[in-house]
Amino acid sequence: MTQLLSALTDTTLAAELLRAGELVAVPTETVYGLAADASNPDAVAQIFVAKGRPANHPLIVHIGDITKLSDWAREIPPQALLLAKAFWPGPLTLLLHKADAVSPVVTGGKDSIGIRMPAHPVLLNLLQQTGLAVAAPSANPYKKLSPTSAAQVIAGLNGRIAAVLDGGDCSVGLESTILDLTSDKPQVLRAGPISAGELEAVLGVAVSTPKSHNVAVPGNVKAHYQPGKPLKIFPKNELLTALQQSADEVICLYQSAEFATLALPQSRQLPQDKAGYARLLYRVLFEADALPGRQIYLEQPPQTLEWDDVNDRLRRACS
Repeated sequence: MTQLLSALTDTTLAAELLRAGELVAVPTETVYGLAADASNPDAVAQIFVAKGRPANHPLIVHIGDITKLSDWAREIPPQALLLAKAFWPGPLTLLLHKADAVSPVVTGGKDSIGIRMPAHPVLLNLLQQTGLAVAAPSANPYKKLSPTSAAQVIAGLNGRIAAVLDGGDCSVGLESTILDLTSDKPQVLRAGPISAGELEAVLGVAVSTPKSHNVAVPGNVKAHYQPGKPLKIFPKNELLTALQQSADEVICLYQSAEFATLALPQSRQLPQDKAGYARLLYRVLFEADALPGRQIYLEQPPQTLEWDDVNDRLRRACS
């Protein structure tokens, strides 16, 4: 059985487990991460086993201080330090050239490495007090919903990992922005809470946002972030039509007030604002999985730049 640890009383125990080579799910502001001591390749290798994740998929290393950046990356460009000072701790992962001493187990055999400093006070304090750096993808079985609470971690990984450090619900709810700084032209490789516009404002140069690419980074597979039930996404008018045909068989997730008047047997309303929607999306999909019904119907959220990360996750979730 996986131990459930309290962030109030058991952070030291969590650190001891990590130092002993165990896997501990930890809270971040984005989603819960499945952490191993990043300096211990044997421990890191167990992440792939627990998740069922291919070993050539790179992991993100979480550090507690900007001064630790040079332990994990080489040829660090001035842009990286500018962005770290502006957005760390926070949901921005920088893709850099890995330091020579970093094990290829962490990077999936690649010469690059993703690094970020998490903003969740529980994990940040653990990293700062111990000096540990942890490799930590989302704490879920491969391609399934990312967890934003300790209960979701237990539901997916109970018995496969040593412990979960319960730090409450995640405040952001979607994975970090990944920015590639390994070339002269910065590009966003995974949309996230920090937009290209915000990055451009700090860097003073254009940041590209390709809709698709073949760079190996976390989250860049066609099918990902998936609930157990099939998920279908409809524009509002098409969803109203679809519900007339099968309302009794589906769970409906919506934003528009019109759906609240339909007395649907299984439904949930999501927030209108993007930050609130992102924070609750994985939780609502997790809850929808537990409701009666064969599939999940979701009203398409706004198709604007602000909602890029939400729409990216939903495209992969219904693939």
